[in-house]
Amino acid sequence: MTTSDSPRAEWTVRGTDRDEYARAARVIGEALLVAEDVPAMLERMRPIHDAEGYERVRVAVDDIDGEERIVGATNDFRFEMTLPGGPRRVAGVTGVGVWPTHRRRGVLSSLMRRQLADIHAAGVRYAALWASEGAIYGRFGYGPAVAETEAHIARPHAALRPDAPRDPELTVRLGYAAELRSDLEQVYAEAAAARLGQVARPGHWWDRTLRDKPEHREGRGPKHAVVVRGPQGPVGYALYSTRSKWESDGPAGTVYVQEMRATVPAAWTLLYEHLLDRDLTARIEFEFMPVDDPLVHLLGNRDRLVREVFNSLWFRLVDVPGALSERTYAAPVEAVLAVTDRYAPWNAGTWSLKASPEGARVEATDAAPDVSLDAALLGAAYLGQTPLTGYAAAGLLTEHTPGAVARLDAALHRPDAAFNGSIF
Repeated sequence: MTTSDSPRAEWTVRGTDRDEYARAARVIGEALLVAEDVPAMLERMRPIHDAEGYERVRVAVDDIDGEERIVGATNDFRFEMTLPGGPRRVAGVTGVGVWPTHRRRGVLSSLMRRQLADIHAAGVRYAALWASEGAIYGRFGYGPAVAETEAHIARPHAALRPDAPRDPELTVRLGYAAELRSDLEQVYAEAAAARLGQVARPGHWWDRTLRDKPEHREGRGPKHAVVVRGPQGPVGYALYSTRSKWESDGPAGTVYVQEMRATVPAAWTLLYEHLLDRDLTARIEFEFMPVDDPLVHLLGNRDRLVREVFNSLWFRLVDVPGALSERTYAAPVEAVLAVTDRYAPWNAGTWSLKASPEGARVEATDAAPDVSLDAALLGAAYLGQTPLTGYAAAGLLTEHTPGAVARLDAALHRPDAAFNGSIF
């Protein structure tokens, strides 16, 4: 079956299998400018794909000089993600790429349309991805739903405020990350259930998180874990590595923090004190942090923390009425939404939303809309971090009933920032 937006295209979108996956990996690597060769890519990627399966890998194939060649690919992992209303199945879109000679010819559009149809047919209401280029995915119905930060601070300015919370019953243990895996898994599971955007992490994803081969360290030391424990067990951890460096005026090493989780306030204090005060270091770098990370408030001089905010998770409602009906809402709201959706036509239509903190109901309606908008904007707003009022001010949605967008924002708002922190 030929699947394309272009009448001149001759490629076909189909499934693949483990044996053919190396050909798809080459396309993905070339499209994303991956420095590894295919064998190295496969060595890194095979464990995840072997555990998740290959049936959701989709490839676009073209006849080139009488030979069938893969010219595009996409895939999705099925995660359980914490969303407003509880844990839900989410398709984590990944492995998206088009062979450079076939760009701008509709290959990606064909792949994304097929993938969305397959996700919908499987009864999954959401999809999410990390975008290599933000300009690409809005047209496929994804909206920037989560902002995160990377940060660094110089050690001389990294002291915590004197009233940072403490608990004398908490202790700190340091070891190689693999040695403390069971503690990490326990803390992560508890923390992930309480933070929007977090995904459950089964064993093969922990294998990836803790992967620590010397050839992949980029000059850093082994991956360590520092764990905070209380009378009932572990309550916090940080994964990090270090790099030694000496300047003419003394030691200038760096601490690189991969991820942190904690379930009680005093655990954050102990974790940050450990990371911010390692001997022979001059700088601490944090790879992923939520925008409301406790460090901002715990530092004695918060202005010394240099933060860069970036869009991380792009979110899509694959089933608009289903997703809106199972979400929790901060305030009562009634609105009629006229939704457009080019790549998931089953979402297009006019929907009546009646919601409150007690529940929600969404039904098709012939009533005049209060707001007209694309599904991508609902995806951006769904996790409660991206207001719709900004899109209204930019003229990217239409408010037919004055005040309707503000009421939607009040109902969709979440005071706790969503956070993913795990590129997939």
